[in-house]
Order: sequence, then C-alpha cells, then structure tokens
Amino acid sequence: QVQLVQSGGGLVQPGGSLTLSCLASGFSLDGYAIGWFRQAPGNKREGIICSDSDGTAYTANSVKGRFTVSRDNAKNMVYLQMNSLKLEDTAVYYCVTDSEPSNCRNVAYENWGQGTQVTVSS
Repeated sequence: QVQLVQSGGGLVQPGGSLTLSCLASGFSLDGYAIGWFRQAPGNKREGIICSDSDGTAYTANSVKGRFTVSRDNAKNMVYLQMNSLKLEDTAVYYCVTDSEPSNCRNVAYENWGQGTQVTVSS
C-alpha cells in the first residue's frame, strides 16, 4: 500500500525554523517527484516546492530563499526545511507524490500525506 507519513511541524516564532519529514512506504521514492503543498484556513491549497528524484527542486516565489527540500531515496525520506518563517506561513503542510515514477514537469499528485500543522506565532 502506497503511503506517505509526515512528521514534524508545530508552533514556532516568526523568524524561526522547522523541518518537516515525509516517509514513503509501500514503494521506493527513487524515480518519483515529491511535492509539498500547504493550505491555510480560507485559502486554496498552494504548491510550494517540488523535488525531482535527482534532487532538482522547483520552488514557489512565496517561499524561495527560505524553504528547501532534500531527500534520501535510500531511506525513502523527503525533508522540507523551513527557515525565516513568517506569520503567513501558518498552514497545514502536505507531502504528495504520483502513483508512478514521474518528474516535476509531469507529476500527477495522487498520493497525499496526512498533513501536518505549522503555526507561526509570537
């Protein structure tokens, strides 16, 4: 069974950092693009970053220079490092992938993690 299990998140002050983790089970991440999305209350879900299997990343302007993605295909893990967090980064964050090998230019986001809350507040 294909599954993405997220961990991390929580409460952080503005300017702080957090790391989210995403563990894939039931398949190998090697060859799969992984995306990170977020959704704040009342807002549409926003794609913020996508990582190809070779580590090439595509980052939305809203988080560019602050968020980075890394992956360890051998461990089936993907990480979202979030630095210089702002109040507007408060949202539920999701990792997501395709049901078959793909890259960020043709990925179909079909398998979603359970989501994890990130709250930025002083």
